[in-house]
Amino acid sequence: MFKKAAVFTDIHFGLKGNSRVHNDDCEDFIDWYIQTAKENGCETGIFCGDWHHNRNSLNLTTMDATIRSMEKLGKAFEQFFFFDGNHDLYYKDKRDVNSTAFAKHIPGITFVDKITVVEDVALVPWLVEDEYKKISNIKAKYLFGHFELPSFYMNALVKMPDHGDLKVEHFKHQEYVFSGHFHKRQHQGKINYIGNAFPHNYADAGDDERGMMILDRENNKEPEYINWLDCPKYRTYGLRQLLENTDKLIKPKMYLRVTIDVPISYEEASFIKETFVKDYNCRELTLIPQKQIDEISTDLDISQFVSVDQIVAGEIAELDTVDFDKVTLMDIYNGLE
Repeated sequence: MFKKAAVFTDIHFGLKGNSRVHNDDCEDFIDWYIQTAKENGCETGIFCGDWHHNRNSLNLTTMDATIRSMEKLGKAFEQFFFFDGNHDLYYKDKRDVNSTAFAKHIPGITFVDKITVVEDVALVPWLVEDEYKKISNIKAKYLFGHFELPSFYMNALVKMPDHGDLKVEHFKHQEYVFSGHFHKRQHQGKINYIGNAFPHNYADAGDDERGMMILDRENNKEPEYINWLDCPKYRTYGLRQLLENTDKLIKPKMYLRVTIDVPISYEEASFIKETFVKDYNCRELTLIPQKQIDEISTDLDISQFVSVDQIVAGEIAELDTVDFDKVTLMDIYNGLE
């Protein structure tokens, strides 16, 4: 199947309303991924789903970036395996209409549209209908997929609830399971969520452990994770903290939400924002007024207070319906400015 593979997942071309900046980041990542794979002697590439973000349509500028990137991948490796995640599918419960099938016409790319087992490696696109029942019968040491497993973090705040379908226990015959879907890199036993290509929004604030994974199958080595150090980053700071450690905290390509915790005028706030964006090449700096609390009752258990993000994430996780994709709802919420 392969000797040494470079693996990545969840790049989401077309995110942020088909943002040119985001699509450029995606192309920069592809260039870094290819270079890093070559430096590490990888002859095979694998993508584990969610190439595109929008499930309903494709923007022409996004398509342009997609084709250019796929052609690079097809040329860079002896073989490149590609399968769909849920964001690549028009329907959640079937794979017949998707935004990526044209990849099979690009030289060098093998488009995997069904559960495929070669030697001791299994490639599994987004499972539809009752396909999850087949997982326990797959006999392969290594399994790559795009799975929605309970007890793993959907984001930094909320774990995926158990809805009675696919479970960790279904992976009976695997030593390693590598998955896309949840963007936070995380591991439990044999299950490994690789983490998305790079941070996408403030749900990823402070967590830059994103990039790619290398698996040396020929030498039976443990997976190696490599972070993209030049990735866009998201941070939340207090203004006092930022002013005291500006050079240390602000980096290029950074998105910042800054709580105003020192008294400043509107003019001073505008000056700080314009200066930092210009001088430090950060992409966004949003100043957020700190809420003033005049009275706090000592009878209140403040440990029970949660943020708006936690409330929304919790409510979405508790939705008891098959009509909505909870991960997509969280993606929509996290993408709100």
